[in-house]
Amino acid sequence: MNKKLLIIGAILGILGIVLGAFAAHGLAKLIDGDAIKTFETGVRYQIYHAFFLLILGGTSFISLKTKKIVFYLVIAGVVFFSGSIYGLATNSLSDFDFKTIALLTPVGGLLLIGAWMAMLVGIIRNKVD
Repeated sequence: MNKKLLIIGAILGILGIVLGAFAAHGLAKLIDGDAIKTFETGVRYQIYHAFFLLILGGTSFISLKTKKIVFYLVIAGVVFFSGSIYGLATNSLSDFDFKTIALLTPVGGLLLIGAWMAMLVGIIRNKVD
């Protein structure tokens, strides 16, 4: 599980850097400044959670069960939160109206909060100081 956390954390980080560069250089000519800021919010949270998975993968004091729960919450949360933000920010570039899935953003945010809470509970329940 640690290797999976580290691999997915690295992939989320790589994709976050690529998407951030794309927003700064490619999207800047296609969407307005507010949409760029919105897109960058999605990138920022994706990178935060890439680091989160990397840290989690490097720990030995959190149970495997907790790591799995956190892993799935982070993956779903990033897809729903950052993914929906990417769609909403670039809505004018697509025939699909991403406003129809705008409720995925707060759901994703709740999943990310749940991941942090699951890790906190896992740390508190750990008997080792």
